[in-house]
Amino acid sequence: MTELELPPIDYAAIAPILIMLVAAVVGVLIEAFVPRRLRHPVQLPLALLAVLAALTMVVVNADKRVITIGVIAVDGPTLFLQGAILALSAVALLLLGERAVERGGAFVAQAAVTADSPEDRQQAENAGGAGEVYPLTTFAIAGMLIFVSANDLLTMFIALEVFSLPLYLLCALARRRRLLSQEAAMKYFLLGAYASAFFLFGLALIYGFTAGLGDRASGVDFATINAAVANSTASPVLLFAGMALVAIGLLFKAAAAPFHVWTPDVYQGAPTPLTGFMAACTKVAAFGALLRVFHVAFEGARWDFTPVLGAVAVLTMLVGSLFAVTQTDIKRLLAYSSIANAGYLLVGVLAPGSEGLSGTMFYLVAYGFTVLAAFAVVTLVRDADGEATHLSRWAGLGKRSPVYASVFTFILLAFAGIPLTSGFMGKVAVFAPALDGGQVWLVVAGVLTSMVLAFPYLRVVVLMWLSEPGDSTPTVAVPGALTSAALVIGVLATLVLGVAPAPLLDLASSAADFVR
Repeated sequence: MTELELPPIDYAAIAPILIMLVAAVVGVLIEAFVPRRLRHPVQLPLALLAVLAALTMVVVNADKRVITIGVIAVDGPTLFLQGAILALSAVALLLLGERAVERGGAFVAQAAVTADSPEDRQQAENAGGAGEVYPLTTFAIAGMLIFVSANDLLTMFIALEVFSLPLYLLCALARRRRLLSQEAAMKYFLLGAYASAFFLFGLALIYGFTAGLGDRASGVDFATINAAVANSTASPVLLFAGMALVAIGLLFKAAAAPFHVWTPDVYQGAPTPLTGFMAACTKVAAFGALLRVFHVAFEGARWDFTPVLGAVAVLTMLVGSLFAVTQTDIKRLLAYSSIANAGYLLVGVLAPGSEGLSGTMFYLVAYGFTVLAAFAVVTLVRDADGEATHLSRWAGLGKRSPVYASVFTFILLAFAGIPLTSGFMGKVAVFAPALDGGQVWLVVAGVLTSMVLAFPYLRVVVLMWLSEPGDSTPTVAVPGALTSAALVIGVLATLVLGVAPAPLLDLASSAADFVR
């Protein structure tokens, strides 16, 4: 009888993933067995402790450069991106757990209540909240950690579903405007299902392409794909079609045009703390996967995919900047801002060498903290019906709440790329290596669209400071401790990464080396 030998597993290397998965399962058990009134005080600390423990293990693993159990790559970009996801998730959890700004929090008390019914209006004033938000969020975080470390397309697909399915559910759980929330969730789910199908079909075509390696077994791990790109005798149509379909699945998550159409509706309809979580963490996960796929698996086909992805980048920048000008809702404005920033990040993805990789990773962290701070302010501008997101309602806000208007002005200037902010350093970090690599056309498009995108930001600034407050101008709610902490962290990160970016840039540079 042949004795079964288990492969060696470095449990410390995958500890961040295991910690988040265990925390998610424990959260589900808490929902089943802990009384409703005690769930929130237990679930939020559990989720935060799990994130901090996972982040600690990422730091402990900082000197590791190994491949574990074949399907997970633990290398510099993995550790950097996992650390970024966990750090941003910790800030996002502060917003998700806030109960002082709105009675019961931003999430519905009873998800099964029919939207816009008398029971629904009654639950909107209920102090209770959906405790299942926390295990769903920790499952999503775990999926993101796997997504950026996946070393083959099949594991990447599974991770994609692990973090996407909780987000589809969470988008439908807004306490107020539930019809809008459920509509957003349905659009996100349907379009996400199509994107996942494209990804899976592309995976099948790539598997067929690797069959042309002859004596080497077919596979969808990145080493095999990389070897097939150089040596496969199969038709290159399989490669190009598979690469395109996989890219569609990833670009959908990155909110790149023309796969961006879900973004404005989902950003507007989802609970605002969740919108911040998606804007920061999902973008890190999506671009982490894009970097690994195109810098490792398809590196040998760079001359084939660069013009196409470059055109996608330019289109994304144009769509994001031009449509942002026409928006009248602050959350939709931030959605189109996110689309434009996806275009700038694609410039870094396409920049040759490790400088483009490190610049993209720096940009993801800088943008993540800034966008979380922006949505933290949005949660505070309220009236009797909840958040006041129409831009006309923000007129004169600087005179009614000068402190928060000043904070939001600083955040918008960072989005515009004004010097001494993280937004400026992020654009320099991705544009400089692209310029050095001869991709002048991408940099020119980035600079021109940045100038266009500055207009809607400055329009909001003018509206807040140079308009008189009217009867409809909302007040700014007094933030609770959790929202205050999230806002302070986001603003400080935006300032520090603009004034003294060198430590994070050096860290990103030292981590910019994929295991192949």
